[in-house]
This record gives sequence, C-alpha cells and structure tokens, in this order.
Amino acid sequence: MTIAPIEQEVTVAAPPARAFEIFTRDIGRWWPKGRTVGAKPHAAIVIEPRAGGRWFERDDEGAETQWGTVIAWAPPARLVLGWSLDAAFKFDPDLVTEVELTFQDAKEGKTRVTLVHRDLERFGESAQKVAAQLGGGWPTMLGHFADFTAEHSTQKETSR
Repeated sequence: MTIAPIEQEVTVAAPPARAFEIFTRDIGRWWPKGRTVGAKPHAAIVIEPRAGGRWFERDDEGAETQWGTVIAWAPPARLVLGWSLDAAFKFDPDLVTEVELTFQDAKEGKTRVTLVHRDLERFGESAQKVAAQLGGGWPTMLGHFADFTAEHSTQKETSR
C-alpha cells in the first residue's frame, strides 16, 4: 500500500535564512503549548543543528520526549527530519517517516516554505488514519509558524 505524501506550503514574511532560523531555533516558541506528545506541556522543542542530531521536546522539569532525528541540515534551504512517532504519537526509534522542508526565496523579503511528509505507508494498518491526522495538523502548525514569523521576522535575537 502506498500513501500519498502530505504536501503543504506557506509563504512567510522573512528571507530564507531568517525563516529557517525561526523554524528550527524557535520551534518551541511558535509550536502551541499542549500540542506536543510529552506528558506535560513543552518548555522547549529542540532540533539539534546537524545531521544526526535529535529532535525532541523538554518540559519545565527537564523531562525529554524524543520525536525523531535530523536527517539533513542544509541552512537556509533545506531541512529533513526523521519523524519517529507511531500511530499513537509515541516515540518508536524503529519507525521513521520523513518530514522535508525547503525554504525558497519568494522575493520582497519573503520565503515560500514547502513541507512534504512522506513514507506514511510505514505506519502499516494505521497509515490512512495517521495520514488524515497529519494532513489536518501540518497546515495548522505551518499557520502558527507563519504568524510567529510575521511578528518576529525582524528581531535579531531569539531564544530557545
């Protein structure tokens, strides 16, 4: 069984390098609290800035919940994340689907961000259900990213 990849696109009010930085370094600031997989709301979401790095959330007490790994790190143009959350949104290191993001100059200081979440058939019998959930979730998350970027695109300093 093959499941079509989820493909979403958003244009954000920042040049590619800044959009990449906001997506990766500030993900814990724009991703909504309570919409993660940890037992408690996140204090931080971390994408370690290198291929082979971890992708995880940390709560206020320091407990970490892994989401996956960084497969490719090529700022400011491309990021590929290994999503290792199963159909119940629990970490499974043996399950990897890919979330690829590209950041393309859209002129006038804007960036077209394209997200492709592929290999969804790896969810097995739950693939169609999970694809529907992710297909509804990614547009919402990219909307939060775009809104945050519009508010913070000119700031030079951001925090984790």
